Amino acid sequence: MKILMINKFLYPNGGSETYIFKLGDYLKLQGHEVQYFGMEHKGRCVGNNVEAYTSDMDFHGGSKLSKLTYPLKTIYSIEARKQIRKVLEDFKPDVCHLNNFTYQITPSVILEIKKWNPKCKIVFTAHDYNLVCPNHMLNNPNTHKNCEKCLGGHYINCTKNKCIHGSGAKSLIGTMEAIFWNTKGTYKYIDKVICCSEFMKTKMDTNPVFKDKTVALHNFIDKVEWKDTEKKDYVLYFGRFSEEKGIGTLIDVCKELKDIQFIFAGTGPLEDKIKDIPNIKNVGFQTGVHLEKLIREAKFSIYPSEWFENCPFSVMESQMYGTPVLGANIGGIPELIQVGKTGELFESGNKEDLKNKIIQLNESNIQDYVEDCKNIQFDTINEYYEKLRDIYA
Repeated sequence: MKILMINKFLYPNGGSETYIFKLGDYLKLQGHEVQYFGMEHKGRCVGNNVEAYTSDMDFHGGSKLSKLTYPLKTIYSIEARKQIRKVLEDFKPDVCHLNNFTYQITPSVILEIKKWNPKCKIVFTAHDYNLVCPNHMLNNPNTHKNCEKCLGGHYINCTKNKCIHGSGAKSLIGTMEAIFWNTKGTYKYIDKVICCSEFMKTKMDTNPVFKDKTVALHNFIDKVEWKDTEKKDYVLYFGRFSEEKGIGTLIDVCKELKDIQFIFAGTGPLEDKIKDIPNIKNVGFQTGVHLEKLIREAKFSIYPSEWFENCPFSVMESQMYGTPVLGANIGGIPELIQVGKTGELFESGNKEDLKNKIIQLNESNIQDYVEDCKNIQFDTINEYYEKLRDIYA
């Protein structure tokens, strides 16, 4: 089978890129042919045989002249249609697998795929809520409150509330983009929508075009070696220090629990708020074996998010390393934690509930949770591939 992976970035930039690179490599191991289409960039590490890509659109840099054309290009891209046509005619894919494609590549490529071959299957993996919410997050960045006002096609709310970077102009463009492609009916050509959580599926289903095409499929995770690790006397948070991650709430609770040692591993805009709190040790951004050691030795980790998380890798990773998780009961997080076995849940944003659950877990026999983590089951890439193969077919 020939699969064309479509993603705006073709270099390491975030979760969707990790997904397409690992999945693409595995598909090749299984005997499939894989090529990629997206933006050209100096860091590009995958591509296609005809070297056809769209121009790099740098919203934070670039010339003033190029930026003047961005508003139109983010809605419809003639260049993307021309360039993907070259790839389609050369590669002749059986499946076009869309990932993050709005704004830089635009949905115009869907029209070109169908024009080239109406029988070519189009699969879309939703890494965020973009096709039902113009700012991707179902969260107002100005109020830091979760928001579902655009669901059902009411995209004008994005402009009213300046939901994209707090900018009226950017929010208007996002609104126009959503209205244009939904009115045009372009998304009806997508054959299957892969949602990385049941929660995300319910939100995607608010668009009638997607309702009968969605399937929930949690992200795959690398299998890790089980190690019997001696737990140390600290509670761990690892991730971004930002408002939507619930860090403000967690910090307030930490201040009240002076007898419990917390380690924070990460960086972000709220980093200064952690300073001078005696029972919080900030070890900064960690990766690889250093992060693994921190996770394995923690009594438990906390994931206090206050926005609609989809399928946070950190929650899965913690449990696979044998560390239970105290997670916020929001978005797709509850789908990943077996309450009373591999972790516990608390009401998102509720300081008192978070405080009580931390005390409860800290005083419990944590080894019982650790033993249950041994049996945790998340899809490896092999298991994910088996399900994806059926979708492709």
